[in-house]
Amino acid sequence: MAVKLFVSDLDGTMLPDGNEVSAENIAAVQRAAEAGVVVTIATGRMFEAALPVAEALGVDVPIIAYNGALIKSPSGRVYEEHAVEPALAHDIMAFCQERDWYIQTYSGGVLRYVETCDESRFYENSQKLTGEAVGWDGLFAHTEGNCKLLLVTKGREITLERSEAILAAFGAQVDVTRSADHLIEIVEKGISKASALQSLAAKLGFSIEETMAIGDAYNDLPMLKTAGKSVAMGNAFPEVKAVTDYKTLSCEENGLAAAIYHYVLGMGADAPVPMTRN
Repeated sequence: MAVKLFVSDLDGTMLPDGNEVSAENIAAVQRAAEAGVVVTIATGRMFEAALPVAEALGVDVPIIAYNGALIKSPSGRVYEEHAVEPALAHDIMAFCQERDWYIQTYSGGVLRYVETCDESRFYENSQKLTGEAVGWDGLFAHTEGNCKLLLVTKGREITLERSEAILAAFGAQVDVTRSADHLIEIVEKGISKASALQSLAAKLGFSIEETMAIGDAYNDLPMLKTAGKSVAMGNAFPEVKAVTDYKTLSCEENGLAAAIYHYVLGMGADAPVPMTRN
């Protein structure tokens, strides 16, 4: 079945290390759009951080942001929005405060954290944006409208320990996923890139069989398992490669462009970015 909706992760898939989208990926996306394929983004990033990428691609289609909690077009139309319940957001913040864990919030599309530190600087540098250091009182003053809460850690082992602790305390009320070895994403129960993919496909009039998704990280797994067809980046985690239908080149090699040309448009060795290895 022909692909009508192609959904791409950002970091590690379309963007290497938070850098700008390559000319090769832009050209491939535009080539797919000219062929009638809807190409969009699904990311754990806040909408404001994903918007410049959508603008660079030249597509005005709904962006899936906050790991599936928000579907919004570059022109400002909100298709769907899910925020963590304010009292629950407060409790999760307090849980982190008691343990002196770094946590950041996104109420009103503004990135907030307690104080400037290694974790905040790492996140801001990787996302090319600037947040606000507001103290714990400032965080607790903005418990409404958080599509996502995010913990940034110093490495994989700490991430595993903290994600398990949050799941044990709040797992009945929220979904917790690792989007990287140092990132823990917390969203409303039942929300993921997969739920957003299903919702967006239905809103656009496509069956799930007419969708294809591409990604590299743990938070992409639900989306990749749900899509009609799935592609793992060459740099994807082994757990991601294990569940996808296809594989492509790495992000640094413009694997997104290769996947579009090969799996969506059916091109071979003559593609602008050929699939030179699997």
